[in-house]
Amino acid sequence: MQLGMIGLGRMGGNIVRRLTQRGHQCVVFDQNKSAIEALAGRGITGSAGLEDLVHRLEKPRAVWVMLPSGEITENAVTQLGDMLEAGDTIIDGGNSFYKDDVRRAKALKVKGIHYVDCGTSGGVWGLERGYCLMIGGDKEPVDALDPIFSDLAPGRGDIPQTAGREGRDPRVERGYVHCGPSGAGRFVKMVHNGIEYGLMQAYAEGFEILQEGAGAEVPEERRYTLDLPDIAEVWRRGSVIGSWLLDLTAMAFAEDPKLAGYTGFVDDSGEGRWTIMAAIEEAVPANVLSAALYARFRSREKDSLADKLLSAMRHEFGGHVEPKAGA
Repeated sequence: MQLGMIGLGRMGGNIVRRLTQRGHQCVVFDQNKSAIEALAGRGITGSAGLEDLVHRLEKPRAVWVMLPSGEITENAVTQLGDMLEAGDTIIDGGNSFYKDDVRRAKALKVKGIHYVDCGTSGGVWGLERGYCLMIGGDKEPVDALDPIFSDLAPGRGDIPQTAGREGRDPRVERGYVHCGPSGAGRFVKMVHNGIEYGLMQAYAEGFEILQEGAGAEVPEERRYTLDLPDIAEVWRRGSVIGSWLLDLTAMAFAEDPKLAGYTGFVDDSGEGRWTIMAAIEEAVPANVLSAALYARFRSREKDSLADKLLSAMRHEFGGHVEPKAGA
């Protein structure tokens, strides 16, 4: 198939590479000309802008937008909606808010333009491993794009079939799923990322507890100086908490056992917040996911008022004095 790709960052560029390796043709655009030049080659055609990209595509056209959520994606979808024609399709594979997908799909449907939201998980490893895809939109355009989704997905690999799945959608076992109407794919991806926050936080807290087992607060006979890289590695092998996130944790420890190259500042890209908003709307308790999100906020504070106030209250009610710097 032929596909237009707007946005050639860490994921957009690798999506193009994976597709062209499997015989698809891509017309690409990015504000950074060097990103286009880096991809130029067999099966990939650069373009000078959105209008040029649209003109280079055969009808019915399919254009994938892989840009940061917010205004930049909104502008790209709006411009494409003015350039494309009935029967064409816009796929947004970034991390947009699912309610925006519902609104965009409704506005584009008036023009006869299909809109497909595609939650995309796989990160920088997607080129090699494939991408887990969570898709929302009408059945017709989703089915028409199946060759694209199928080649982006990981495939069955060596994962055993789950017992009792006979007769169900086989695409799921290949790593992609049509979740439902507009916004459904992104909603599933949003909750996926909220869960990711919780899993990552659990690993982070667990390893810190292991590290602090050698701390001065622990009685000497129970102080353990543990090899965290080795523990991460052994947990990968047969442990009930094994996962790809643990694989990545083991890699990080192997490369930098003290994690000295990191500051501890943890950003969030929006999905965790949106997941909590959905939980509030649905009156669903989300204790772990909300705590994980707040922990990310906490990681960015230096000499925070909250920390200062906690220390002040401890001093006022109990005479506790802050330890001297370096103590």
